[in-house]
Amino acid sequence: MIRDVRVFTGDTVLTHAHVTVDSGLITTVTTQPSPVGDGTEIVHGQGRTLLPGLIDAHAHVFPGNLEQALNFGVTTVLDLMADPAAITTLRQQAGTRPAMADVRTAGTAATVPGGYGWYLVEMGYLPPFPTLIEPGQAEAFIDARLAEGSDYIKILIDDGSTTGTPLPKLGEDTITALIDHAHARDRLTIAHTLNAVDAATATRAGIDVLGHLFLDRTDPDLPHLLAEHDTAVIPTLAVLDGLFGRPHGAELLADHRIEPYLDTTSRQMLGFGPIPLDPRARHDLEVPRHTLSQLRDAGVAILAGSDASNPDTAHGATLHLELELLVQAGLTPIEALTAATSAPADRFTLPDRGRIAPGLRADLLLVNGDPTSTITDTRDIAAIWRNGQRVPRTTHLHQANDYR
Repeated sequence: MIRDVRVFTGDTVLTHAHVTVDSGLITTVTTQPSPVGDGTEIVHGQGRTLLPGLIDAHAHVFPGNLEQALNFGVTTVLDLMADPAAITTLRQQAGTRPAMADVRTAGTAATVPGGYGWYLVEMGYLPPFPTLIEPGQAEAFIDARLAEGSDYIKILIDDGSTTGTPLPKLGEDTITALIDHAHARDRLTIAHTLNAVDAATATRAGIDVLGHLFLDRTDPDLPHLLAEHDTAVIPTLAVLDGLFGRPHGAELLADHRIEPYLDTTSRQMLGFGPIPLDPRARHDLEVPRHTLSQLRDAGVAILAGSDASNPDTAHGATLHLELELLVQAGLTPIEALTAATSAPADRFTLPDRGRIAPGLRADLLLVNGDPTSTITDTRDIAAIWRNGQRVPRTTHLHQANDYR
């Protein structure tokens, strides 16, 4: 039992409550103390806040990442592109190992031959994967993704103009066909887009989620289009900053609430520093922040995602940074917490998590302080539970210069 604790339920705040857990499930959430059975572990919550386990709505998972995510209270990771064989193995492991976050995956993303995403093959991060070029191939492509275990479908819509590297791109008719066939099989669709034109194209075609905010310009009409089509957005402000000239890695490495819990890979990723950019790839990073404020005002669903395994990111840690950036861009702390709990659970159809309520999974995060008013308090972690089992945090001792 967690007693005398402030609770963010995923929807609202209970200033003083008691939460009990049994057999991996939340059994009671009450503002009145209840009798405690012999042998019941009691965790005192005075001065603390209990949150649903965080959900990272945009990440890319490799071995070791799910352990690192859970070390920061991220109990579910939504992978948006991976080698299907490798992610299947990790998912099976996460099903039996309490020290790993749960994971869902898009597996192989849709793109044209040599299009956006193929650089991951060229760099050795992914094995060669199927591509397509015309609408008539969409149905077979979707069926093949479902056969290899994809929970939802990722579509890469990017001609390289944002990064200064021209690339071939999926045609609008093929994008529409992919979305239609995915929806016919009750699968959610997510688009990688980085500019306003592609975001609008994907939205009109019926995409369910945009994986990034667009960078090129503020479009006053697009937020209303997204709201009209019920298209959610994962802003990924932290990774956009890191990729386009405003890295945050040094900040996370300097935070005593973060640094001791980072593994070697995370330290290396956060230690990349500014990435050399093609002059054509420089953007005003205030544009996505202004756009996010417009999306909020228009009622668009916002989901928090880190886009970790990119440079200047670390699984788990960067999601806490993302929450801070969402608040800086105009969301309230409660809206930011919703973006990392109940909102992704609702959008990605995970009805057993993302909230603190009787009958749901006991994926829980206890933090010192009050992140419903000071969002960075999510970093001050007191305890983590996955499926009702308390998970000890792993600390990592390193030489001070091993990630510089």
